[in-house]
Amino acid sequence: MSMEVITQGQDTGSPPARRLADVISDAIARAVLEGKLAPGDALPSEGELAREFDVSRPIAREALRHLTSAGLVHTQQGKVARVKALNGEPLDRLYGMAARSSLLRLREANEMRRVIETSVTKLAAERRHPDGVAALRAAWKTMTEAGTNPALFTLADIAFHQAIAQATGNSMIQIQMEGLKSVQREVSELFTQRNTRTMADWRATLERHRDVMDAIIAGDAAAAESAIEAHYGAADVASLEVASDWPAKDRTP
Repeated sequence: MSMEVITQGQDTGSPPARRLADVISDAIARAVLEGKLAPGDALPSEGELAREFDVSRPIAREALRHLTSAGLVHTQQGKVARVKALNGEPLDRLYGMAARSSLLRLREANEMRRVIETSVTKLAAERRHPDGVAALRAAWKTMTEAGTNPALFTLADIAFHQAIAQATGNSMIQIQMEGLKSVQREVSELFTQRNTRTMADWRATLERHRDVMDAIIAGDAAAAESAIEAHYGAADVASLEVASDWPAKDRTP
């Protein structure tokens, strides 16, 4: 990969307020986010980066570690570093660990998801990106076919909420929502497997998802916002049922 792709448009100065490793990682990240570097593309070696940015190899190595931690680059000892497809994997790992650590953290994570997704759903209704709308229809159809199978329903549920983000047409929102998959999976699995779940509950859950979908497809932002709030309101009630089944030690951080 040509170094020009990375350094094009770069300020060759080194502002004192920025660490040298950040200068390199930001330059590479910009090239990735602007599409100048595609998933699978090989990056220059540590030595090449060090020479181009006039830094030591350890600093170039640190820059690559930053990018790896951010999920933008894949590194493997003895092989060239390569660009990764943008996704919410790093966030998903963090939120997943938090959601599984205690009931309190799970509730906090779900509350965060509720705040985010309420606005996302409203925007989805305003934008109605066709790929997202198609994904919504497909996910809801799969949910109806899953019946009372918790595992299948959970997969369809996750796909449905990811489709809402896709309907916004905003790639950054999609990455953020991908980062919340673990939270949604924890919540969905717990709620669909709770002992008090009845057939009426299953039908009500499907209807709430359908209301969200219909409002988005209709382009009714107010109705979409109201529908997702109603959906989360029901989930909060269910969370109280789940709380009664968790061991006491898991109800606090």
